[in-house]
Amino acid sequence: MSASMPAAVSAPPRCLRCWAVVLGVLAAVVASFVYLAIDYGALLGGESLSLMGRFIAEFFPPDLSPAFLAKTGWGAVQTLAVSALGTLLAAAGGALLALPASGRSGRWARGLSRFVLNFLRSVPELVWAALMVLAAGIGPFAGALALALHTTGVLGRLFAEALENAPREPERALAQSGAGAVAAFSYGSLPLVLPQWVAYTLYRWEMNIRMATVLGFVGGGGLGQLLYFHLSIFQQAQAMTVLLAMFALVVLVDFASARLRRGLGPAHA
Repeated sequence: MSASMPAAVSAPPRCLRCWAVVLGVLAAVVASFVYLAIDYGALLGGESLSLMGRFIAEFFPPDLSPAFLAKTGWGAVQTLAVSALGTLLAAAGGALLALPASGRSGRWARGLSRFVLNFLRSVPELVWAALMVLAAGIGPFAGALALALHTTGVLGRLFAEALENAPREPERALAQSGAGAVAAFSYGSLPLVLPQWVAYTLYRWEMNIRMATVLGFVGGGGLGQLLYFHLSIFQQAQAMTVLLAMFALVVLVDFASARLRRGLGPAHA
């Protein structure tokens, strides 16, 4: 029996839609550069590079005097407190709104609570901070309120989705056994979603540490306000110290949060 000739391997069909998307993105990028009309010759010229190098050199060495280190340390404590308070308030508000948003209180309550959550997270933290500065005055409390409002929308949506995906059988069994609604939820559904809720909260705390430093530029207190002050009066050495404190604070919180979130996961043998 003669061996059959190998069939010719047909080339995969070209994805015209994929090529159209790629060409559209490239055209948008080129159009953006043309629209901005950046003078690259002046930007990368010898004089511009010399000025940029001189500006960067003014940040070194950082101001490490004991008085300014103490001032920076207090700013770091303020930033940490703003992020922690804002995240805790958001976790409480998000949990309260997640219950109706998950469909436990009827269709109208679900729609209204989801609208509130969508509105809260659709407004950026900087906008909330500008509004809270007008309402509560310049300082850390305004920054904490701004973080709490935006993060409530984010955590509330995540908490509600976790509740929707959790099995309802344990809660229903407790309710049918005579337990009240609060007790049935607390012992039937809450233990299933609580580790996920805590993990979401810790992750948002990491993000709020970074955002709390930015909110200082609009009067939210902490390291951001300190950085804005020293940059505005051209004290680059002091600004570099604040930048190093921001970096150290973010690394510390990221490490602590990652360890805590790993502790919430399933134990490995």
